[in-house]
Amino acid sequence: TFYYFIRLCLEKILVQCIPQSRTLSGADAINALRPFYFAVHPDFFGQHPKEREVNENSLKRLNGYLENLQKPGFRSFKPTQLTFYVREREPNSSNVQESFSASGFRAVSFTLHTRDLLSTVLDILNSCSLSTEHVQSLNVSAQPHNEAKSALNRPIKWDKTYYSFTGFKDPEEELEQAQRVETTLISWLDDNEAGAVKKLKRSLPLRKELERLKFELSHQLQLSDIRWQRSWGVAHRCSQLHSLGRLVQQGPEVLKNVKGRTVVFTDRSGMSAAGHIMLGTMDVHHHWTKLFERLPNYYKLQKRLLFLEDRISQLLGGIQVIYIEELQPLLTLEEYYETLDSFYNKLRDSRLLFHPRSLRGLQMILESDRYAPSLHEFGHFMIPTVCDPATLQWFIFAKAQEARENLKRKEKMMIIEKELIDTSTEKFSLDRLYKEPSVSSAQMIDCCKRLLEESLPYLQGMHLCISHFYSVLQDGDLCIPWNWK
Repeated sequence: TFYYFIRLCLEKILVQCIPQSRTLSGADAINALRPFYFAVHPDFFGQHPKEREVNENSLKRLNGYLENLQKPGFRSFKPTQLTFYVREREPNSSNVQESFSASGFRAVSFTLHTRDLLSTVLDILNSCSLSTEHVQSLNVSAQPHNEAKSALNRPIKWDKTYYSFTGFKDPEEELEQAQRVETTLISWLDDNEAGAVKKLKRSLPLRKELERLKFELSHQLQLSDIRWQRSWGVAHRCSQLHSLGRLVQQGPEVLKNVKGRTVVFTDRSGMSAAGHIMLGTMDVHHHWTKLFERLPNYYKLQKRLLFLEDRISQLLGGIQVIYIEELQPLLTLEEYYETLDSFYNKLRDSRLLFHPRSLRGLQMILESDRYAPSLHEFGHFMIPTVCDPATLQWFIFAKAQEARENLKRKEKMMIIEKELIDTSTEKFSLDRLYKEPSVSSAQMIDCCKRLLEESLPYLQGMHLCISHFYSVLQDGDLCIPWNWK
């Protein structure tokens, strides 16, 4: 058409006349985002498993967004909402508007809808209240870049009648509409089910291999279980099991020490506070062998730890000291023993007045990153190691009855949760339905109840994970937020 011809001519003229700014490369973007990565990297959240998991998931989705921006001919995009826990150097600063946790970090949520790397980098840094001055050192000018980009893509702000006459889509209107429309479960499954099925099919041989390796090693070493601390992909897990298998084939005599134990692949080697054998994935066979040789000493320390827990229980009226892997950081046996020993000495010197066995049936966990005691919805007390003994005594007395009621409610909720998971798995013919540790039982129950009211043929044969965000994992698992719309 005539209008289309004019548009092409103007584009050619403007492209020649406008000075080209240097485009931000992928390497430049990574350098520019270094302050951001430093503030949110999961490795800095080892004492906060929930926040670590949220940041891990958000980083995966952010990396996918950045990768798409660098693909040749990339045009279509969807606004992506992300949430990060950002570490703060000065958590008491009055200039920061976001709410802080007692642990020195804040939750930040923002939506990405930019079409180029530079704008995306600036959006991320600004959303997290991080400086953008260093971006200028990359010799990239934000304003000229944006002007050139807009000139290349759409050199003239056309009147609305142009789009109605030619039938072309108005990009501004598309963007506004995309921002207005909230992602729904049905629409997201429509867009992502095919890709997830493809990834799932590709991962099936590796999944079978993983189950075979896990069964053989568990049987050969007489292990109670084999687990993974983090959500590594199936290929990564197979590689870790192959490494353990090669060590078994070498026939070290020390492997007999693992009988009846649980092996956990994690970031460091040792024994966990729960008594599990931790195999650091970055360690070589030599380190693993040394760990297996030291296991008898770890078992002796574990007996001393159990004795300490018993002594603390006696001083606190029979309340049971427990360690919950899903809610607490992954501590080594030595770290947890030091925590218990310090807490026990403080209690012993304070001479608290608890009637013997008056608190039997109640539970408590020790936390090193809190300053005030609290009661969890599942009924266990969360006690800071630095808690004043008098405050501790008053709090336990005041909350004891509520704690017993919460424990009873927990038992009922666990039964309801399991029934709903089984019913949902059967109704949708799912291969697997599970949740991330950061999703509570109450959230899982609410999610499953609403799922059962829907008709979702897309889910047949899929692996469905209940999370806090929408995403497709590398092996085809579908992740949906528990509060999906």
